[in-house]
Amino acid sequence: MHIQEVFFGVKLCDYKKKGIIERLNAGEVVIGDGGFVFALEKRGYVKAGPWTPEATVTHPEAVRQLHREFLRAGSNVMQTFTFYASNDKLENRGQSLKISGTQINEAACDLAREVASEGDAMVAGGVCQTPSYLSCKSEIEVKAIFKKQLEVFLKKNVDFLIAEYFEHVEEAEWAVQVLKASGKPVAACMCIGPDGDMHGVSPGECAVRLVKAGAQIVGINCHFDPETCVKTVKLMKEGVEKARLKAHYMVQPLAFHTPDCRCQGFIDLPVFAFALEPRILTRWDIHAYAREAYKAGIRFIGGCCGFEPYHIRAIAEELTTERRILPPASEKHGMWGSGLEMHTKPWVRARARRDYWEHIAPASGRPKCPSLSTPEGWGVTKGHAELMQQKEATSSQEIKHLMEMQKKAKSSA
Repeated sequence: MHIQEVFFGVKLCDYKKKGIIERLNAGEVVIGDGGFVFALEKRGYVKAGPWTPEATVTHPEAVRQLHREFLRAGSNVMQTFTFYASNDKLENRGQSLKISGTQINEAACDLAREVASEGDAMVAGGVCQTPSYLSCKSEIEVKAIFKKQLEVFLKKNVDFLIAEYFEHVEEAEWAVQVLKASGKPVAACMCIGPDGDMHGVSPGECAVRLVKAGAQIVGINCHFDPETCVKTVKLMKEGVEKARLKAHYMVQPLAFHTPDCRCQGFIDLPVFAFALEPRILTRWDIHAYAREAYKAGIRFIGGCCGFEPYHIRAIAEELTTERRILPPASEKHGMWGSGLEMHTKPWVRARARRDYWEHIAPASGRPKCPSLSTPEGWGVTKGHAELMQQKEATSSQEIKHLMEMQKKAKSSA
């Protein structure tokens, strides 16, 4: 379904002429998309563990459909499904795909462009952290990986570029430096919290370094919930302003509550990656997130792992006044539950109001479960032997060693 030609007096043909920087310079809200990796894993097209995006080649119809659902929900950005699409990741720990990174990246660009052309959306080519960096490969070697992906993005003429999901600011800087050479706008996101990157570099300093490297948009994605991510972007903004630099800001958090996470976020939680569902944010939580992000001066607002199209629609609906536009998916959703006025049961009809949903405190329905977890982070990062990557599959002996380490970590927690 195509987006309508006019929304609140704004002609779509005029709106689409603007690129990402032009929109942000004008103070417009740009809505990102959601978490393809988790969404497609749940649908049976991505394997948890490697999290690689070969579905762009093997099941393009699934990727296309998810793009369309996010577009219908209000996304202005169709981000290429190229997360972990570098050759070193595709060959890591026993992965034996007969599909190259170039094939995956090209197919991802084509799918994103196809759907973006159906509505008001830009195409963003994305790169992320690499196993090579964790294995202490050189700057030249790591940059070569980003350059290979960039070649495809330039060939397919994406509208702008995103370097996302970086735990170490050094690697993020390298990615930005490579992407910036393209002449296209560059956004850069760290997957860190208020404590900074994995080597203790503060969010403010990370942001300053990324801007100096050439990023025009900086922010946070993944690893933490909206509250934590917005807080961290605020710290980035403070650092940039203190350094008397200029940037736009973006945020694409998890759709999971993570109040118990430490510096490495949700991957340290014992429930990662197959029992996170009790932590999922409601659409009403997303309304609050969108408002807080907007109040913080963030204008590129989207989502990462756990975000489904209905979450993105909630962002669009919360910021309807500011954007002067409603997404097509809102045709099937009464604002603040007003659709419940049509329900057959009177006690359900009584819930068709904003004050009910805005203050709801959902029960988990799990009386024997705790509300918080104890993270299992082992305190290792780039440079530690345990994080050295390899092409060979993980052996049973290695698993035994890891179980011993896990037991030791729990006993000392």
